[in-house]
Amino acid sequence: MGPTDEFELEARRRGCRRIAGLDEAGRGPLAGPVVAAAVILPSRCRLDGVRDSKQVSESERARLYDVIVARARGIGVGIATEQEIDRLNILEATRLAMFRALASLTPQADCLLIDAVALPDLAIPSRSIIKGDMLSMSIAAASIVAKVTRDRMMEVYHLTYPDYNFPSHKGYGTEEHLQRLVQHGPCAIHRRTFAPVAQLLSGNRGRWPFSRSGPGESSRMNQ
Repeated sequence: MGPTDEFELEARRRGCRRIAGLDEAGRGPLAGPVVAAAVILPSRCRLDGVRDSKQVSESERARLYDVIVARARGIGVGIATEQEIDRLNILEATRLAMFRALASLTPQADCLLIDAVALPDLAIPSRSIIKGDMLSMSIAAASIVAKVTRDRMMEVYHLTYPDYNFPSHKGYGTEEHLQRLVQHGPCAIHRRTFAPVAQLLSGNRGRWPFSRSGPGESSRMNQ
């Protein structure tokens, strides 16, 4: 069973009218930004096929992205750079990207449904939902918008940094990416505080492949 609008309907029963789903993409990669998206859908909006972006193929995500953009009442996108990730840590950078997504959202939301992350000091009601992108239609829509936006950014980065083949792995710690990282060294968009990059910069390569413990441990490409 895919996501439904039950959480949105509950918020409407409490008097909210502009309920935004909020999610991010790119917490796990070794390179590139983390991207957040906020999506306000119309009441009783049914979007066939929309679900957690990790469960949808790349071509289907692109199709659903266009559907969401056409149907949504509002979409906001926020980005935290790899430099901000290194300075703040990935959780705080994710929150920063989420706040930026909300700031760019028109109309402004009067209620938030957030995938797992809690945001402090909000002026409007919010609910953090574990696995929200599998349960809430608006969060699932935000998941797809964030993922497609970030993937397209990584494809553009490939034009500047072709040695890493970012379109293939989008910056995640795949074997190909790790091998190219060792061959060419980190580029400007690599996250210096994530374990494989930090190990390489320190001259401590350890055993191959790098240990994936600590920040950036995930090698899954669809988070």
